[in-house]
Amino acid sequence: MNTATVAAFLAVDLLLIFTPGADWAYAITAGLRDRSVVPAVAGLIAGYAGYTLLAVAGLVVIVASSATVLTVLTVAGAGYLVWLGWGVVRAPVTPTAAATGTSEGGGASSAWQVALKGAGTSGLNPKALLLYFALFPQFIDSASDWPVAAQTGLLGTLHMTACAVVYLGVGVLARTVLKARPSAARVVTRASGAMMIAIGGFLLVEQLAG
Repeated sequence: MNTATVAAFLAVDLLLIFTPGADWAYAITAGLRDRSVVPAVAGLIAGYAGYTLLAVAGLVVIVASSATVLTVLTVAGAGYLVWLGWGVVRAPVTPTAAATGTSEGGGASSAWQVALKGAGTSGLNPKALLLYFALFPQFIDSASDWPVAAQTGLLGTLHMTACAVVYLGVGVLARTVLKARPSAARVVTRASGAMMIAIGGFLLVEQLAG
């Protein structure tokens, strides 16, 4: 792949990554939990790694060509976002609770649980479907010396790397800015949960209306 194509992909990809969504909301929530930012971001990246492997294997083309499969994945992802968002709204994390590894509703979360939720957030994120199904093909040249699988793998790796840097920054910034402001942290985390619910609800309504 030539440098111009890679640069163009990164420019568009970063615009999408910097657009607040479910991943941002989860990174912010994790940022208020001590030592939870890294496992949360690792989980988010693991979800995208799954998409990358599917794309490299060529299964993305098969899934993209099936309206039923796309609908099922979108509905599942939307439902998961609503469920996860409701959990955040019901029991928002505050800096005080984060110090003990709990939320207002109680219940500690291990690093594995945090990572697993992160993988579910990105792995079932409908925006990821659009990214891999609609964006990637625009930057893949079938006439290139690089095999299509190699090009797809490179784009997926660049996307995951960019996500890791941005989401780590978002999580650390949230913890730094809000740690000394429990009331503000509560508002922000509830807003993050509401954002997840809104995104999931919009997608569910869109699917039902379609």
